[in-house]
Amino acid sequence: MNVQWKGVMPAVTTKFTKNDELDLNMFEVNIKAQLHAGVHGIVLGGTLGEASTLLDEEKRELTRFTVSLVKNKIPVLVNIAEQSTKQAIAAAQKAEADGAHGLMMLPPMRYKSGDLETMTYFKTVANSTSLPIMVYNNPVDYNVEVTLDMFEELLKCDNIQAVKESTRDISNVTRIKNRFGDRLKIMTGVDTLGLESLLMGADGWIAGLVCAFPQETVAIYELHKVGKIQEALEIYRWFLPLLELDINPKLVQNIKLAEVYTGIGTEHVRAPRLPLSGQERNHVIKIIERGLKNKPVLPDYKNL
Repeated sequence: MNVQWKGVMPAVTTKFTKNDELDLNMFEVNIKAQLHAGVHGIVLGGTLGEASTLLDEEKRELTRFTVSLVKNKIPVLVNIAEQSTKQAIAAAQKAEADGAHGLMMLPPMRYKSGDLETMTYFKTVANSTSLPIMVYNNPVDYNVEVTLDMFEELLKCDNIQAVKESTRDISNVTRIKNRFGDRLKIMTGVDTLGLESLLMGADGWIAGLVCAFPQETVAIYELHKVGKIQEALEIYRWFLPLLELDINPKLVQNIKLAEVYTGIGTEHVRAPRLPLSGQERNHVIKIIERGLKNKPVLPDYKNL
């Protein structure tokens, strides 16, 4: 499948049972809700999520299950976040063998690589696989920035095709477009800059709260796409308090609690994470309940 780097692609949460095993039944419920809403791709194993807690075989099982579930309707991307080049190559090759259509890839984990090390890492992995790659550029959370000069070198690899732009600098979308045009596709990676990034020329949105609110997220994208900016803005303004749950150290717990309220998830997390409790939980519940109470009526965004 040729990955089209555009539209809404949820970085889906991993579903667990109360016995800390993969909950493929509830995972299927959520994926089907995403498909029904019209998302344009699925991203597995988000790094700020629970990917680091998964066993290797669990990651592969999730990949194979998702690929079989979507039936080539949309691409399935697997996140690569490893500590060594050797591990990253192995992960990329396993993802390809398991049927993934593309990769989302971070710089090396833990070790803060220099510019040359970072570029060599990406290029070496890219040359080991035929899968298209989206570079995840998030210096805020991972302390390594992939600069435009570095992308100039990385784009010598034909299969490095997109960036998940998470620098939090909205003007970086324009810088990328000015420098690379359509050669480097831009997927915004910050929920609270979703519509702003699209308006500045981003091609799509790797989203978080879409896991609980798929239709609302896709509606914003589709309305923006056809120039119905005011209608998109009205939904986005309603959505913002919920989107802010994603820019939080406990984003996984926040999103999973929201999924409970919308009927497409559970609160089960893998230790050391624990479900929200006390005042923190009550605060998030108030945001979710307020959002549901004031939920906008969506237009027929699939037929604009």
